[in-house]
Amino acid sequence: MQPVAPNWRTSSYTGTENCVEVADNDPQHVMVRDTKARNGGILAVQRTAWAAFVKYAQGERCRCSAGPLRRAAT
Repeated sequence: MQPVAPNWRTSSYTGTENCVEVADNDPQHVMVRDTKARNGGILAVQRTAWAAFVKYAQGERCRCSAGPLRRAAT
């Protein structure tokens, strides 16, 4: 199988370059990188883990193999 070239994008909510870019066109992984250091490292995350992270970031509770995700107490 040929590797998929990342299709990088930023959130439509972003007003500046101070965020991360996401490439989710790979069938196995979602890739994340810093917009200020595009030639730096890339974090490749399994799609199921990314989906759980997105739900958590949206304020939803979800269940995954590690158990429920909860916001940390402040």
